Amino acid sequence: MTTFQRRKVLRWAAFGAAAASTPWLHAQSAWPSKPVTLIVPFPAGGGTDAFARPLSAQFAKQSGKTLVIENKGGAGGTLGAGLAARATPDGYTYFMGAVHHAIAPAMYPKLDYDIQKDLVPMALLANVPQVLVVNPKNVGVPDFKSFMTLVRSSPGKLNYGSAGTGTSHHLAGELFKQQTRTFITHIPYTGAGPALRDLVSGQVDMMFDGLGSSAAHIKGGRIKALMVSGKQRNPAFPDVPCAAEVGLPDYTVTTWYGLWAPKGTPADIQARMIEEVRKAGASDELKAIWAANGADFPNMSQAEFGAFVNAEIARWAAVVKASGAKFDT
Repeated sequence: MTTFQRRKVLRWAAFGAAAASTPWLHAQSAWPSKPVTLIVPFPAGGGTDAFARPLSAQFAKQSGKTLVIENKGGAGGTLGAGLAARATPDGYTYFMGAVHHAIAPAMYPKLDYDIQKDLVPMALLANVPQVLVVNPKNVGVPDFKSFMTLVRSSPGKLNYGSAGTGTSHHLAGELFKQQTRTFITHIPYTGAGPALRDLVSGQVDMMFDGLGSSAAHIKGGRIKALMVSGKQRNPAFPDVPCAAEVGLPDYTVTTWYGLWAPKGTPADIQARMIEEVRKAGASDELKAIWAANGADFPNMSQAEFGAFVNAEIARWAAVVKASGAKFDT
């Protein structure tokens, strides 16, 4: 064997060794080469599902690979977040969190993950105003003014369901009570889906819910919307007054949903996943679904989303402190 031939053999041997020591090399170049998992940290049927499942369908249509939804509810959404934080960072597991996960650090003193260190923020998927909804049989009022009269006349008689202690549903209720100086009993569930089902059936009286999960029930007359948060009405429900109109100019609560990856997920795969998500958000199918749920798909870069999450964590920590809300053990 000539010197040139020996050098050639050695070069190929070195390349083979490098490839063998980098198990994700081929997986990255072919991504996605198998189904991708999206952990949804709440039971099926809640607000997160209302956006995760259409996104899953559009992802499959675009990429030719399945985006498998795994509902991992419990502990106000923190159980699923912990599972995602410990998942293998190979580009095939993602996490669809929400505003609840910006609240959790202030509510849960012993989380088994750190959202700012163990998960990588990728994209803001939807932004939805909160809506005050009641079961019309339990709370037979025609409008918000009548509702307030009822609440003030019987402190603690009415109750509101939430997706769990420390979720935006819970804190939205605490903020409402603080600003209106009223008392409504809090009933925590393991997710927005179960709470909403009990609201529809009359097991609870009301909810401060994301408009996305309540929209179909409002349109179907099963629950009644009395107010949307913020300073303007929502185009999907133009007949429902906003908080500013009913005398609550500072009551602004939105339920937002975002995408994270486990820390260590290759940067190029993150970029590809973000590209797929943005492509899905620009599709006519998702635009129609988002609009029907009173939501928008914010045009935010990965860096901007990371800064947004950090700001939300600080904001909700202040709300938790002012409200005195505590985790119910």
